[in-house]
Amino acid sequence: MSELITVARPYAQAAFDLARETRALSRWSDSLAFAAAVAADESMAEAVENPALTVEQRAELFISVCADYLDENGRNFIRLLAENGRLPALPEIAGLYEKLRSEEEGSIEARVISARPLNDAQQADIIAALKKRFAREITLQCETDESMLGGAIIRAGDTVIDGSMRGRLEKFATALV
Repeated sequence: MSELITVARPYAQAAFDLARETRALSRWSDSLAFAAAVAADESMAEAVENPALTVEQRAELFISVCADYLDENGRNFIRLLAENGRLPALPEIAGLYEKLRSEEEGSIEARVISARPLNDAQQADIIAALKKRFAREITLQCETDESMLGGAIIRAGDTVIDGSMRGRLEKFATALV
């Protein structure tokens, strides 16, 4: 996994630089997200890795599937990835691209996993607290996990805030030992 991220980083940066230069950050997000989903598809991965195909054929096969989501720059990007055998890295490239875009736009996506659905006031409180902590705009994604005893876990960027009952109990147990 860390090897794929290392491989993906320069491609994500190149895509981001081109998207920023052409003022197409959103369009590149859509293109990379779709291409990443295609690359992650098992049958597509098998087709692209077929040794009977040339590099050009692999690229054109991939481009034909993603045609509605790619402009000329996107098609060239896919060709470059195919030439270098990096099509399988597209999910990581897309993820890293989104991080770069969030930093550029001054926003961060936070994911909240709670035992019960959060009401609007709770979501607003979490957004306000995270906005204060990170000094950025916050996009909140809420999930419910009924296996949790209570509380919530918040993931924002590289930060994890464990306010779950299980997490609190584990901290308590550690403190007792």
